[in-house]
Amino acid sequence: MPTQASHPSSTEAHSTDEVEQTYRKVILRLMPFLILCYIVSYLDRANISFAKLQFMNDLGFSEAAYGLGAGLFFVGYVLFEVPSNVLMQRIGARRTLLRIMVLWGAISSAMMFVNSPMMFYVMRFFLGAAEAGFFPGVIYYLTCWFPSARRGRVTGLFMVGAAAAGIIGGPVSTWIMVHLAGLHGLHGWQWLFLLEGIPAVLLGVISFFYLCDKPGDAKWLSEREKNIVLGDLAVEEQQAPSRKGHGHGLRDALANPKVYLCIMGYFCVLVTFNAIGFWAPTIIRDVGMKDLVTIGWLSSVVFLAGALGTYLIGFSSDRRMERRWHLATSCAVIALCFVLLPMAQHSVALAIALLSVAACASYGSFVVFWTIPPSFLPGNSKAGGIALITSLGGIGAFVSPTLVGAMKASTGSIYAGLMILGAITFVGSLSMFFAIPATRQGKDA
Repeated sequence: MPTQASHPSSTEAHSTDEVEQTYRKVILRLMPFLILCYIVSYLDRANISFAKLQFMNDLGFSEAAYGLGAGLFFVGYVLFEVPSNVLMQRIGARRTLLRIMVLWGAISSAMMFVNSPMMFYVMRFFLGAAEAGFFPGVIYYLTCWFPSARRGRVTGLFMVGAAAAGIIGGPVSTWIMVHLAGLHGLHGWQWLFLLEGIPAVLLGVISFFYLCDKPGDAKWLSEREKNIVLGDLAVEEQQAPSRKGHGHGLRDALANPKVYLCIMGYFCVLVTFNAIGFWAPTIIRDVGMKDLVTIGWLSSVVFLAGALGTYLIGFSSDRRMERRWHLATSCAVIALCFVLLPMAQHSVALAIALLSVAACASYGSFVVFWTIPPSFLPGNSKAGGIALITSLGGIGAFVSPTLVGAMKASTGSIYAGLMILGAITFVGSLSMFFAIPATRQGKDA
């Protein structure tokens, strides 16, 4: 990490307009491409929720089999996430994204050949293993470009990718399933997997040539602009000497008790976040909407609300430099919506309203949460610490669809499972509220 002497703070050596112009330039260069990659990532992960509406009948799968297969994605994700992020710290973002995206795109397209529950389980596991490291890798990558006071906004921008995938994924996925069904003897869901896997392969190759690993390598920044970015990052690191360390990054992260608090919090945030992605189309169908294309469009309304949440809640948290009230309140709202969902079993409008409010709060809580770990992890343990949180906390992503699928198989309804997930998130909101210090989180942890 550069020293303060080498890179003075941007506020000391440069005008406010020059600093803002530099960060605007960085945002415009990096964020559209990273958001596009996340859109494709989320599509390949969650298009199973739309494919389910067809292949359940075509292949004779049970709800429990679907829930287990959806969850097994995250088992592979958890097992390979830490090694992937530690490797990224050594070889850089360009090579990491090339490997991850080409592999997951190929496996996603190969999902079209699934013909049994066991093959479904295996393919979902390997898809998760291939994608492992993408999200925490990008979160770590952003810490190499933006100081903590700006990360809420850029993390929110990045998270718009997940919401955007939901907004466009519903109409696009259902259109493919309806209009390409039977073409060349393939089912609609087979065309869905084939076509939505190809963009990941292409973007993986492009990322190798388009991105650079750190600000010092950016030929599109002037030396003065590089000094602005590097100076802010260096000063931020020096202002927290107690966080500095020169030991082994992963070992330092394992020894940090705050990492384990964040693992618990991330688990609780993730169970409902993933439930919205995997079960929203099923909820909309079960309240009486049978047309696939209409289900796709109504699903996009839910994720549009999620996109608004990433911006509004992330912006509010950054503006006030406050994290714990934003996170705890968002999680409490999610829990309330999930508890109220059984009341919407016969009302499309109420179901969409509750899902939309839940999505807004869920995506917003996700943004706020990911501003917290980088604020207390020193530079040498950021990659390992972020990967530990996403991998171990990511067990919640396995629990979420598996639990709901098992409850639906045993009771005939998904609402009991959703209410349990809401209760878990509420407990998480309380624990994170008391675990996060009442400080200005852009500066302290």
